[in-house]
Amino acid sequence: MEEILKTSAIIVAAGKGRRMGREYNKQYILLGNKPIVAHTIEVFEDSSLIDEIILVVGKGEVDLVKQIIIEKYNFKKVISIVEGGERRQDSVYNGLRAIDNNCNIVLIHDGARPFITNNIIEEGIEVANKTGACIAAVPVKDTIKVSNESMDVVNTPNRETLWAVQTPQAFKYQLVMNAYEKLQNSNIEATDDAMIIERLGYTVKIIKGSYENIKITTPEDLILGEGILKNRKVEG
Repeated sequence: MEEILKTSAIIVAAGKGRRMGREYNKQYILLGNKPIVAHTIEVFEDSSLIDEIILVVGKGEVDLVKQIIIEKYNFKKVISIVEGGERRQDSVYNGLRAIDNNCNIVLIHDGARPFITNNIIEEGIEVANKTGACIAAVPVKDTIKVSNESMDVVNTPNRETLWAVQTPQAFKYQLVMNAYEKLQNSNIEATDDAMIIERLGYTVKIIKGSYENIKITTPEDLILGEGILKNRKVEG
């Protein structure tokens, strides 16, 4: 019998709420009438393209999340809840290790990006399946300056070549798993998953994200998120 390959999503929700001015995980802050991470999970839960979800949470939060998020909102595709590590890359690695080996494509997504769309998920899977790795991103709107430690401008990059990176980032599972296993024996600090793939010499494709696909990190982001949520309800 031929093995059926799966598409998995890792939702990383292990970050604290320091920039949000909260002592608890920012993912549990209410957006509308639901925690931020519940909005995020819902999009992947409702996608016919996603077979399973691995949720990565903060240390000591597994039982709490199971009760107040997974069971409360009746999410069926969350097959595993695992604890994160000290850094984001450690949390992602823990999530990757929880995936079954019959996974073909894995999407890695920030739990604090609740406005991801099914169209971006679909394109991410399609492009990763063809090329091995892709990221969602949007063109930078503002002029960017590079400074030195003295706050002197040292360079002005061409804005036409600059993209603001988002998630999901989609990969062939074996490619990203092998990359993360190699990372464990190095001193590399990765701010996103694609960096690890790039360092191994692989090409990472860009797909068009959305300016609404914001990461809710500060109180100002929460205000903006409430506006996006209300606007979507009106349009829907």
